[in-house]
Amino acid sequence: MRKSVRGTFVVALGLAFIGATFGAIAAEEPHKAQLDTLRKSLEKYQDYKVAVRDLYLSTVGCVHYSGEKIPHHMEYAKGAMGVHFVNLAVRGAPDPMKPNVLIYEPVGKELKLVAVEWLVPLTADTTQHPSLFDQPFMGPMEGHEPLIPKEFVHYDLHAWLFKDNPLGMFAPTNPNVSCEGYDFSLLETPTMMMPGP
Repeated sequence: MRKSVRGTFVVALGLAFIGATFGAIAAEEPHKAQLDTLRKSLEKYQDYKVAVRDLYLSTVGCVHYSGEKIPHHMEYAKGAMGVHFVNLAVRGAPDPMKPNVLIYEPVGKELKLVAVEWLVPLTADTTQHPSLFDQPFMGPMEGHEPLIPKEFVHYDLHAWLFKDNPLGMFAPTNPNVSCEGYDFSLLETPTMMMPGP
């Protein structure tokens, strides 16, 4: 009897895991071809020096979160975002093929491209909440101090194109990414939510 109960539990656990995995895949499936094209177009940025030549400038710090919850603040699961390289020349409405942020994970003495981000400022002209790939951007929220002044109210959307994220392709943090051992590791607190359209 005990073996039967244990076996049933293992099967149920396995099915739950498979269901969660297929659920995450299904959410990305309608845009798979577009995401694959984007991934291929960004492959050259595996070398961060190429990103710098194309005006993606490093913010130096490796951002990670403890998973703490603060009322009226964005909620981030425990994990890291990584080192952000921002291109200030990419402006206007978010272009699915031109993210304005590249995200790298420090691995030993190397930087590995793991994700991209679209960062959209909240301005007086903002009339609707931005979205890409049927995913609403997070925000609006204050800037992420100390890297971005809190007065820079914005929306953002992450896509983990180059490293699997158990939280999903578009989650803001990735528990599989680490800032450990990086000289400029920044444990950030969640940012304040702001009113938007």
